[in-house]
Amino acid sequence: MPLIKFSSSIAYCDRRHWLTEDDVRLLISRLPIEAYERLRAVHFNDQSRGVRVLGYVNRGRREIAICALPPRVSLTRFLVRGQSPRLFGARRGCQWPATAVRRYMLYDVFLHELGHLQLVNPQSNDERRRFAMERIAQEFAEQWRRTLWSERFDHHDPIHNAPADDEFVETSRAVQKDGAAR
Repeated sequence: MPLIKFSSSIAYCDRRHWLTEDDVRLLISRLPIEAYERLRAVHFNDQSRGVRVLGYVNRGRREIAICALPPRVSLTRFLVRGQSPRLFGARRGCQWPATAVRRYMLYDVFLHELGHLQLVNPQSNDERRRFAMERIAQEFAEQWRRTLWSERFDHHDPIHNAPADDEFVETSRAVQKDGAAR
């Protein structure tokens, strides 16, 4: 595994970093080296501009930044065609549970940004043509998420597998309890 540096900055106010270095390292260990050989560093920062940016790649196409977010958030507006909150363990119209937010940040946002590091036309002088742009980066993320979730991965953290049916039952009970309290 190539040496990948990690850095973390303080998340201000009540914002928090949803992922850790261990989460990213575990995901990377499950990928072939060709998928992440260009990755030099992963930064956890507080540059989300409200909740408008979840992650980004630096201009040199070597580093990924994952942004801190508020403690209660719904990421439904970031879903692309073909995705639903249920894919990540959340319910439409509700705040996303922590497990679903972490699963989305790792298996959609991080993989999408890793997709931007993929060379699609190495001979091109234009950086926009040399590296994967949005559509190809999202296809990369979707393909690897499907591949990694196709087999059960034995790990204590549930974010590394597709959501189980019992996650939706627990979410439903929490919503009913919250609704009854009002």
